[in-house]
Amino acid sequence: MRVIVVGAGVVGTMHAWHAVNRGHKVVQIERETEARGASLRNFGQIWVSGRAGGEELETALRARELWEEIGARVPALGFRPNGSLTPVRGDLERAVAEAAVARPDAAARGYKLLTPGEARAINPALRGDFDAALYCERDAAVEPRTAQLALRAELLRSPGYTFLPGREVREVVGERAVRDDHGEVHTGDAVVLATGAWLGGLVRELAGPDLPVRRVRLQMMQTHPLGEPLTTSVADADSFRYYPAYASPALDELNARQPQPATAAEHAMQLLMVQRADGGLTIGDTHEYEHPFAFDTVEDPYDHLTGVVESLLGRPLPKIRRRWAGVYAQCTDTSRVVHRQRVRDGVWLVTGPGGRGMTCSPAIAETTANELGW
Repeated sequence: MRVIVVGAGVVGTMHAWHAVNRGHKVVQIERETEARGASLRNFGQIWVSGRAGGEELETALRARELWEEIGARVPALGFRPNGSLTPVRGDLERAVAEAAVARPDAAARGYKLLTPGEARAINPALRGDFDAALYCERDAAVEPRTAQLALRAELLRSPGYTFLPGREVREVVGERAVRDDHGEVHTGDAVVLATGAWLGGLVRELAGPDLPVRRVRLQMMQTHPLGEPLTTSVADADSFRYYPAYASPALDELNARQPQPATAAEHAMQLLMVQRADGGLTIGDTHEYEHPFAFDTVEDPYDHLTGVVESLLGRPLPKIRRRWAGVYAQCTDTSRVVHRQRVRDGVWLVTGPGGRGMTCSPAIAETTANELGW
């Protein structure tokens, strides 16, 4: 079988990965020299802890297994099973964590509610004040800025894999073929359009104006090296408000009696933090849903995040090294893991995983491969 994959972000690359590893020939086409979208502008988290029970959690857990398998084969991914800690303060936040630990799927996630001492034994960098911490053993991380490069280097070892950068696909030609802006037609037995947040142009022509996917903008930052290990990923209690796993009467009580600070509420914020291989910290994030998106980054969210991080670390944050904004595609029905649509005979659009993209992409691609009979 010959598979044409359009898009070299993590979703497209994982489709190429599964196809190659099932013995098929693959042509992967990317309009940039290398992918520059949400696949690079994220935390690199394999984030199991907050996923909704059922299909979403099952997808995340399967993806976690696949990431570990691929990471063993491709060490340059920087895969590490670091787990996560979400420190909580006060009875209201603690009650949400207790409700999470009481979930029937808590063991599958590796949830435990730890004392401050137990949390610091796992992550000594958390020297700030907190009353307890929700631990999720199944969370993990990779290096987002280099993961696609590492995967592609391994794919290029296969004689059946071809990567064509700097080419924008402009047209679906007949059945199971696409034409790029170099005028070249690429024909296969299946075509997968993994175009990320590129939802206009060809995607709109193929999927129609009512594609149930929206674009979401976020802001993040990265520091200079911390100077010590941050051994787990770290979240704050605002993540309870954002992730569906934490929905409960306790969360309703938290929202009613302890609303977010004004800046956090205005920018739909939570703290997520991961240490990079160079020792720096990736910190975020915000969520902007209404178009047109701002073209600049604003400082108030960064100031808020800095204060939250410093209160958990009990020390000043290292100097900020870089700031950025990114855009990802999210299903408008946020309970859906991904939007997978046959837009022509043999041509499939796979988009809209939202913030699950880095976490779930190996399992999303595996499902596509299974459903298409690769």
